[in-house]
Parts: sequence; C-alpha cells; structure tokens
Amino acid sequence: MTTSRTTSVLLNIAHALDHLFLLIFATAVAAIAIDFGLARWEDLMPYGTGAFLLFGLGSLPAGRLGDLWGRRRMMLLFFFGLGVSSLLVACVQNAWQLALALTVLGAFAAIYHPVGIPMLVRHARRPGLTIGINGLCGNLGVAFSALITGVLVKYVGWRAAFVVPGLVAIVCGVIFARTADVEERPPARGARDYAAPEGSFARLFAVMTIAAVTASFLFNLTTNGNGELLRERLAGIIEDPALLGALLAGVYVIGSVAQIVVGSLIDRVPLKYLYTGIVAVQAPLFAFAATAHGWVFYALMVGFMIVIFGAIPFTDAMIVRYVDDSHRSRVSGMRLTVSLGVSSLAVWALGPLVKAGGFRVLLLTMAATAACTLVAVLFLPRPADVTASAPPGSPRAAD
Repeated sequence: MTTSRTTSVLLNIAHALDHLFLLIFATAVAAIAIDFGLARWEDLMPYGTGAFLLFGLGSLPAGRLGDLWGRRRMMLLFFFGLGVSSLLVACVQNAWQLALALTVLGAFAAIYHPVGIPMLVRHARRPGLTIGINGLCGNLGVAFSALITGVLVKYVGWRAAFVVPGLVAIVCGVIFARTADVEERPPARGARDYAAPEGSFARLFAVMTIAAVTASFLFNLTTNGNGELLRERLAGIIEDPALLGALLAGVYVIGSVAQIVVGSLIDRVPLKYLYTGIVAVQAPLFAFAATAHGWVFYALMVGFMIVIFGAIPFTDAMIVRYVDDSHRSRVSGMRLTVSLGVSSLAVWALGPLVKAGGFRVLLLTMAATAACTLVAVLFLPRPADVTASAPPGSPRAAD
C-alpha cells in the first residue's frame, strides 16, 4: 500500500504552507510596526513569540491525537484551522491582538510536523528521499513567504499577506477532504513492524532532541531575522522591498535544494558521518558573515542557509528509521515540543539582541550555537553499533 499521489502532493504543499504562515509576520513586521505606530520593528518582534511557543508545545498533543485519533482528521484540522486563524490575524488592530491571533495560528501550525510527515513516509520505499523532497517543499514555503509577503506588502498591504495564504489553506483543506483516503484504524491500533532496543533508542532520542533544539534555534534566528539582516547588509545597494524579498527567496530556494541531495544520501550513507560533515561547516560560515557586507555577505548567506536546510532532514529520518509507525507521531511530538518550545525563545530574543548588539553579535551567537549542534551530533552511535542491534530487514540495517 502507498500514499496516493494527490495526498502526497497535498501533504508536501501543507509543509510549504506551514512554514510560509509562520514567517509572514517576520517579513511584514516593519510594515505592521508602522501601522501600529511603533518606532522600531524590533519592539514588535517579541509579540510573535507565542506563535512559535505554541508551534513547539502544541506538537505533543498533536502527535498524540495523530496516533490515537487519526492523521487524516488532524490534517483536516490543520488546513482549516491555519486558514481561519490567518484571516483572524488580518483583522487585528493592535499589538496584543496580533500576539493572540499569531499564537492561535501557531497552535494549528503545530499539527503538521508530528502528523503530516509520518503520514507521508508511512509507506515510502525511499524514506530519506521522501523526507528530502518534503523538506524542500517546506523551505520553498519559507522562500515564497519572503517573496509573496514582500510583494503583497508593497502593493496591497500587510493584511493581504495573511488573507491570501489563508484562503489557499482553506481550499487545500477542501481538496484534501475529498481525496485523502479514510483511515481504517488509527495508527496506534495498527500492527507493529519493529522497535529499537531501549538503550539505543534512549541515546538516539536524547541526541536528536539536543541537536534539534540548537538546529531549530538557528533556523528561527535566520528565517525570522534574514529579512532585516539582508536589508542592512545590502543598504545602499538595494532598497526596494520587493527586490529584497526576491533575493531572500532566492537564498531559500538555493538552500532548499540541499534537502533533496541530503535526503537521497540518507538512504545510502551512515547518518552520523553525513550529519557531522554538514553541521561542521555552519559555525565558520556564520563567523565569516559577521563582518561581511554587500554581495560577499549575500554569498555567505546562501552558504549558511544551504547547511542549515541540509541539516533539517536528519531528525525525521532517525524517527522513521528507529521508531515504529504505531507511535511515530507521539515520539515526533515529544521531540518537537522540547526542541521547538525551547527554540521559540529565539523569536523573543531576536529583536532585543539585534537592538543591543547589532547583527554582528547575532551572527556570532549563531556560530556558537552551531558549535553546540556539532558537539551533540558527535554523540550519535557509531554506524557499526546501530547495525549490530538491528534485526534483519529492518530499515536501521541501512546504517
């Protein structure tokens, strides 16, 4: 049995929408601040923290409901909830209303990762490649968020930047309801395929959670701060917000291609070696970017986003490889609750950090965070240890 092509396409579109919605605010924050009468965009950034906090904390109940209630039902809740909450954001009149509406949006956005990805890879023949393509779609959502929001803010206004994607999400929900197969039983009631040995799983879960916290921290700092960062470092060269949005979208598109390459390699190369090689490059790129300006900085931004996006598929790949499908959403939800809940502090800290020390301090902070990710990854089990504990025919035997 395989997931239908239409359902797979919609699940990948859902990943794009998930990231797109979370970054509309960061791209439009300067225009929103002006509309609300605030002198600096940095003063408005902390009001978006609730969205990312719920994006993390909501993953735990979303994952549990995905396994016990059904993933199809949860994805319907995702599409319609995200669309309606986005329309709600477009109606707010002050910063506190904005904070509340964004928090509601973040709660619905939390559904996708612990539910949509396990639903997509459940019957995948090449899970690494499937995760890589899905990751590409997610990051295309990041790219289109910068592009679409920049254009809509310039020509229509920041409220339209929430209305248009909101309507798209609702339409996708209608199509998903008509095409996605009804589950015969919730995943928790399905047959078990395999389970990792307790000691191996505990170690893997600890390492993937620690690495995911630091990696998510980097992802939030970059994707929420890159718009204003690029504006500062290209000052005097490019001032048009639509063109800056297009350049930022280009960064994300180029960086996103790395996910397909990495996803394909995950099916053939030991996770530890591949993951270590990618995260080892992150800290030097951030350090060089801290003092760079102009097109040199833009090239370095492309570089550090390639390795940030390239690192994303690994935690999902480990969950697919070492966790049985009957409780995969719950394990994913637990990991996401910790990593995204903690990393949501990045959104809160971004404005005050830049205001106090500038983007140079921010980039050096990201270099130090990348070094922490590398240390965590070094504690992954050796490929020989993982293979020795895997039963014949298990996906873990690929290591």
